Amino acid sequence: MEFKATDIASFLNGEVVGDGNVKISGISKIEEGKPGTLSFLANPKYENYLYSTDSDIVLVNRAFKPKAEVKATLIKVDDAYQGFASLLDLYVQTKKNTRIGIENPSYIDQSARLGKDIYVGAFASIGRNVKIGNNVKIFPQVFVGDNVTIGDNCILYAGVKIYDDCVIGNNCILHSGSVIGSDGFGFAPQDDGTYKKMHQIGNALLEDDVEIGANTAVDCGTFGSTIIRKGAKIDNLVQIAHNCEIGENTVIAGQTGMAGTTKIGKNCKFAGQVGLA
Repeated sequence: MEFKATDIASFLNGEVVGDGNVKISGISKIEEGKPGTLSFLANPKYENYLYSTDSDIVLVNRAFKPKAEVKATLIKVDDAYQGFASLLDLYVQTKKNTRIGIENPSYIDQSARLGKDIYVGAFASIGRNVKIGNNVKIFPQVFVGDNVTIGDNCILYAGVKIYDDCVIGNNCILHSGSVIGSDGFGFAPQDDGTYKKMHQIGNALLEDDVEIGANTAVDCGTFGSTIIRKGAKIDNLVQIAHNCEIGENTVIAGQTGMAGTTKIGKNCKFAGQVGLA
């Protein structure tokens, strides 16, 4: 699908500087710009690429003034980064996954309740008394345990595992290899030097608009719930132990680990390899 510069500017409430009729059909980084694509310039350290890029359209901040001739058409907007994010939303919508139906072989227990416009990929397994909302995409080799609830508009990419009794809210995205509700790390030391497993009988609860990265583990509560609050975004390779609670709109980068019962508030930001206990 092609988009004209004037149409993009209208969508972003921006101003065209250059050829308003130029069309693009893709996106690219400004330093790797290609004809027929759009790029953006938000960080001044990349400005030198603006004067040599082959991208046909570049989003810039409204106050930006070029220091040399620019061959690309510029679209000036209030915030180039936010504008680019809005265009990515539009771009993804045009390429939105429209898979619907149930592939074979897959297993769906007869007691499971499935919503409208659902997709279940090959070799997926959906257990007893599962409730799945509308427009959910479950890719191949996903395991959904007994008594799990999944809200509307969720995406479970290939290889996601959700243990029994867990709850997934609306609009959640779980990337490949993520595990929701695995046992917390609980062992009682014995007099003979061995360890007795402490059974974990709680669950994991993800509220709406949560995203979980690839190969991240969210352990169940020992009893009660491990809770990921609304809007939280968790990167790849993160360990969230039993009975942790992560506040709304908190973001956590890769290789972060947190010990059991850790509590994190709203709107927090954690860089990579942070440890919390």
